[in-house]
Amino acid sequence: MRTHLAAALSAVALTTGTLLGAPAATAQTSAYPTSEFDVTFGNTYTRGTITWYNRSVSVAGEHKSVDPASCRGTTAFTLDSAGNELRKDYSLYNVCGKSDTFSIPVDADVPGGAAFVRVCLDDGATNGPVTYLLCKRYGRP
Repeated sequence: MRTHLAAALSAVALTTGTLLGAPAATAQTSAYPTSEFDVTFGNTYTRGTITWYNRSVSVAGEHKSVDPASCRGTTAFTLDSAGNELRKDYSLYNVCGKSDTFSIPVDADVPGGAAFVRVCLDDGATNGPVTYLLCKRYGRP
């Protein structure tokens, strides 16, 4: 009987030691708030996620053009709480007759960062003024 008791205690000690030495399981969560965006114009769109950092935002997603002769791009603006423009930036990769992913970092160098982000689907112009087809404004969550 002592042999069985010793074996049982050894198993408990081994299991306890293994559990105590194991790293704790933690849930993966983002430390920064996010917002979804969708700017659709006809059959074309830009959609994705805005990540709100302390002094900048990241606008990342996919934009789509259905016609090779009609390109599309994405422009993002950061705005302060009064709606004043802080900074704007463009996607580096425009699309013509297809869809592709993009990521745009946009500064918002004020205390607390951007209060709003305006995301625009544009005509994808690379050598001239950009024409905004449709813009939507999103507030910090």
